[in-house]
Amino acid sequence: MSDTILQADVVDRPISTEEVAGLVASATAGAVVTFAGVVRDHDGGRTVTSLQYESHPTAAGEIAAVAASIAEAYPDVRIAVLHRVGALRIGDVALAAAVASAHRAEAFAACALLVDTVKERVPIWKHQVFADGSDEWVAAL
Repeated sequence: MSDTILQADVVDRPISTEEVAGLVASATAGAVVTFAGVVRDHDGGRTVTSLQYESHPTAAGEIAAVAASIAEAYPDVRIAVLHRVGALRIGDVALAAAVASAHRAEAFAACALLVDTVKERVPIWKHQVFADGSDEWVAAL
């Protein structure tokens, strides 16, 4: 990718914060901030029994564009972000993000903006099935 964006992709395999943190870590990084979006067993007071993420064909390009926009806003950070699609279980990581910087304030701010912008712009949806047999489609994250 680049010296700033080490990875930005949508994948159909297990992901972790350790994976993305390892990509952004460097001798110049005094801070590595990570975020894990984890599949939980409830939503809106209902028990979730299964979950499937699906993406639009443009999702990988859009997550790369989001990473590029964060890199432009914070030129001294290193970024890695992955969103998983497919069938996930409770406890699986759906979104893993890591931002490294010389200082913590910049790393925290860039990681928060990265996660929020991925949620807003990347066309990924989740299909949740509940214990009562009902289901719903919602925007991811």
